[in-house]
Amino acid sequence: MRYLGFAIILFAIFNACQTSFEPKTLPILGEREAGPKGDTIYHTIPDFSFVNQDSQVVNNATFAGKAYVTDFFFIACPTICPKTAKQMLRIHDKFKDEPNLLLMAHTVAPKYDTVAALNKYAQNLGVSAEKWHFVTGPQAEIYGIADDYFSVAQEDATAPGGYDHSGRLILVDKNRHVRSFCDGTDPEDVDRFMKDIEKLLNEK
Repeated sequence: MRYLGFAIILFAIFNACQTSFEPKTLPILGEREAGPKGDTIYHTIPDFSFVNQDSQVVNNATFAGKAYVTDFFFIACPTICPKTAKQMLRIHDKFKDEPNLLLMAHTVAPKYDTVAALNKYAQNLGVSAEKWHFVTGPQAEIYGIADDYFSVAQEDATAPGGYDHSGRLILVDKNRHVRSFCDGTDPEDVDRFMKDIEKLLNEK
């Protein structure tokens, strides 16, 4: 969670500034460094490779030239996941005909959420892997990349269902930069987030 605190502060400042003006583009969230030629190096989602509900490999190339919304969940979650799934479905339905936006949900319980289980889950939601990838893979890799998305994913015997995870929905642009996030259990925050998605899709 090395970037989480910085991202939250930056995002809060950005939202506060919106009261006085409406920026044309979204900020790039996360830590940044000065490059060797005086350019800025932004936080970037690293390479990854998972498997979706149709047993297809999902990696960075899957999202080449496209933005995507992602989150972390597990099928048997007794608390926030049904709420975040409902909000992700709202995003799916609003942007289902938008070719430059995809969705991806990482299971935090890969030993239980098999490919077959994820396939059934997606079918029950009425969505396909062409638009919304439900992915599984090595637990360490899923938990590791959650940090890069400024999210949380870990086993915790004291948490409901045995897993501690964030209800955050995260927007990533075609260059692998995190551009916005929201509380996936709060419909009003998701409304604001969908406006951010539209803004990102309209960027030149």
